[in-house]
Amino acid sequence: CMPLHVDSPPHQPSLTTSYVNGTSSTPLLPLTMSQCLDATVQRWPDREALVLQQDGIRKTFAQFQRDVDQVAAGLLALGLEKGDRLGIWGPNIYEWILFQFATAKAGIIMVSLNPAYQLNEVEFTLQKVTCKAVLCPTSFKTQNYCEMLREICPEISTAAGGLIQSSRLPDLRMVIVTDSRQPGMLHIDDVLQAGESRHVKELQELQSKLTAGDPINIQFTSGTTGKPKGATLSHLNIVNNAYFVGLRMGFDKRVRVCLSVPMYHCFGSVLGGLCMAVHGVTLVFPSPGFDGRRSLEAIQNEKCTVVYGTPTMFTDMLGQQEANRYDLSSLEAGRRSGDYQIIGYGTTENSPVTFLGFPNDNEELKVNTVGCIMPHTEAKVVDPATGETVPLGASGELLIRGPCVMLGYWDEPQKTRDVISQDLWYSTGDTASLNDLGYCRIEGRMKDMIIRGGENIYPAEIEEFLYKHPKVQEVQVVGVKDERLGEQVCACIRLKDGQTSSTEEIRAFCKGQISHFKIPQYVMFVDSYPLTVSGKIKKNELKEAMEKKLGL
Repeated sequence: CMPLHVDSPPHQPSLTTSYVNGTSSTPLLPLTMSQCLDATVQRWPDREALVLQQDGIRKTFAQFQRDVDQVAAGLLALGLEKGDRLGIWGPNIYEWILFQFATAKAGIIMVSLNPAYQLNEVEFTLQKVTCKAVLCPTSFKTQNYCEMLREICPEISTAAGGLIQSSRLPDLRMVIVTDSRQPGMLHIDDVLQAGESRHVKELQELQSKLTAGDPINIQFTSGTTGKPKGATLSHLNIVNNAYFVGLRMGFDKRVRVCLSVPMYHCFGSVLGGLCMAVHGVTLVFPSPGFDGRRSLEAIQNEKCTVVYGTPTMFTDMLGQQEANRYDLSSLEAGRRSGDYQIIGYGTTENSPVTFLGFPNDNEELKVNTVGCIMPHTEAKVVDPATGETVPLGASGELLIRGPCVMLGYWDEPQKTRDVISQDLWYSTGDTASLNDLGYCRIEGRMKDMIIRGGENIYPAEIEEFLYKHPKVQEVQVVGVKDERLGEQVCACIRLKDGQTSSTEEIRAFCKGQISHFKIPQYVMFVDSYPLTVSGKIKKNELKEAMEKKLGL
């Protein structure tokens, strides 16, 4: 099959089967995150890199790099070494992106932790990748990070000199708190002050030992079996994803991005943080957690030319805009000839973007596809039963190959082999089809994943948890239509004989035990489930029945 050149939009139909090989005259960048940031600082030292609207923080590239180097030297001084893992657990604050680049500079692998994680979720993830350090604020909204860590590791309170010895997390040595002094924990100032001239020298010498192929980021993604898996990404993975996404979107130096998506997702850390370092774009953070009004204020006050968001976020912003009428003319200026939106598709395991629209795509492509294949990326759609490539336009499972594919799941060789074949094709688990121009249409999920407001939710994880309720005999979780969030979680419960329960009781049972977005919005009590001949539950039929019952 002929390679498809995708530096500009393909206009000639060229695909004859459901396989596409996106090529480019621009080679991959064989660079580390630090090398990218260095080059941008050299080019535009005084350009704004970051604006945090709520905290009133502004940093030029030169200022940001000074902070990054100081933290990186401090982390080495505190005993962290190349290859160690440091978890970041919190909302979008300055320290998040600061430590994203400081860890990369020191060769420390950053672990992105969902700020909504509850106790057992954070304990599992920290244990799985044996984190040596955790960075977090004291609390955010209802989440008390320091308190939760103390609950897992009571030894923290008596830790001498901020060095922890814990039985439940034997590898954890330090907790760094961004905004308060806590017994047995380090304060961010301790890190900033720890580095001496010898550590600065050590940091400089370390640079020649870092390579683009090294793992540098672990992003947790929920498995269908319910336990999160740590997708391990290299510099090469994420630097190039940011590089080619920016090239396709036309990121020249006038770009100011309003970043409303969370940094712990690949969308925020790669298309946000990495695009800043690689392309010199300015990132504007409206608020630590998503707030539609703050995002609109940021666009107006900071003259943003691009806004990142999930469909739910845009729905919210449009509602706020109708009520308040902010000045969004800077977005018009940032538009290239009548373009409004660019849609992309990706998965954490692919660093993340594999298909992305071109700014000037026609309406039909914008509405019906998730964009065109990315450069240096192959995709094919196969029959899940035979593994054979399906005819052009037919549906099947989407597979991806190329330098965007992750190194693997951390410490899970079998689960890695389950999704990456010997010839290096990654199975996305998504149902898709390709058109003759190399654009993709995503039709559904192979495994009934629920996407609620941009959060991926795996029914198995919630089902596993609800089975612990003493009254529950059997449970099936499905996603039902929702105007605002796309989908909502619906739990269909068969109670044990003679038991009665209520929506309130089930929701209360979940509170504080699983992340708030996983708690079922709807609880339906049923006597049976639609079954296949072999006794498997037909989730699609169950979903339709529930939508009907709920009048959705």
